[in-house]
Amino acid sequence: MHRLARTALAPAARAAWPPCTCSPRLPPALAPQPAKRRYAAPATRSFEDQVLLAARRKLEAADSANEEGSIDAARRSKELEGIRRALRDVEQARELIASLHDLASSESDPDLRDLALADVPDAEQALSSSHARLVALLAPAPATSSLGALVELKAGVGGSEASLWSADLVKMYQRLSQRKGWRATLVESVAIEGAGVGEAYKEALLEVTGEGAFGYLRREAGVHRVQRVPATESKGRVHSSTVSVIVLPAASDADPSADDGELFEQKDVRVETMRSRGAGGQHVNRTESAIRLTHIPTGITVSMQDSRSQHDNRTKAYRVLRARLLDRKIQADIEARRSLRRTQIKGVDRSEKIRTYNLQQVRLTDHRIPLTTSALEDALQGGETLDMINDALEDGETRETIEDILAEFEAER
Repeated sequence: MHRLARTALAPAARAAWPPCTCSPRLPPALAPQPAKRRYAAPATRSFEDQVLLAARRKLEAADSANEEGSIDAARRSKELEGIRRALRDVEQARELIASLHDLASSESDPDLRDLALADVPDAEQALSSSHARLVALLAPAPATSSLGALVELKAGVGGSEASLWSADLVKMYQRLSQRKGWRATLVESVAIEGAGVGEAYKEALLEVTGEGAFGYLRREAGVHRVQRVPATESKGRVHSSTVSVIVLPAASDADPSADDGELFEQKDVRVETMRSRGAGGQHVNRTESAIRLTHIPTGITVSMQDSRSQHDNRTKAYRVLRARLLDRKIQADIEARRSLRRTQIKGVDRSEKIRTYNLQQVRLTDHRIPLTTSALEDALQGGETLDMINDALEDGETRETIEDILAEFEAER
């Protein structure tokens, strides 16, 4: 059941993201800040009412188009039948609840009054279930949400400290994946030696396999900033460092080099072999095990030299190439839809600073919601704080999608 259907639906103003509502099972040390409004929405319209209005507008538009007799309109009307049924169920459940309350308030017989009130919880459960189904039909998850993910991390501002921070984020996502039952594999990394204490990655590539990994991790895309005293800092000064995180949908377990004719054709991929560079021993450097793929139409290039096996490097390189081409296709679809209305599949500005981890003040701030919490260590351990942030972002996407539907119909009037 959708979270938005389980909570009390307070009147919602249009915001960058709605203020976070925290589940009792999640870390309690939260101090959400009010979100800034993008534009004014009717203050008296609850989210539930917005959902119902959006559904009615969609059905009215379909019925109006169907009267013109076009084949496409008839097919579209049939596709909306699920929304029609869910809307009917919601309206019937609301009417039943109102009738039961009216009966309980007007009935003088205490036994009949108690019987009416006893039926209210079941009716409310039916309403909640139908409302969740309607929300899911109006704001469906992107088709790629069920896929695995490739998580690319690139150290930014901060020099060697940024590389140390990159390694910390790799560990955070590995711990998160373990808790979620996913499998996280460090496919490729560019390590920095002598950066200080512990591992340090100038670049790293994690492959996360498991149901729903991309749907979750895509909200981690953006710039992650850390504020802390580096282990190499002798004067105790706080430094700020950043890491850019890019999340791509991973291809299926099928042969990633297979020519599917949709993402790429094999004739458009130039394959080059070369000797691996850097550390790795004599075998790595003396054999042509490294692979570089170039997708000629787009200019996308992928290099892989992590394994001693050329076959393994080729497979990994094709997997990354396929993921980048799929991501490119998704972004192109998003841009195409923006000419009609704001997209239902929310894009991410990968240059946007999305989160700050202040270790000195034990404070984590997600700038999109916005939310500030002291549960910093739980987040770095891949804990439920990340779930809480992800849930709030998902709810925000859903609310914006519903508001976008309404805005589209208002613009057409």
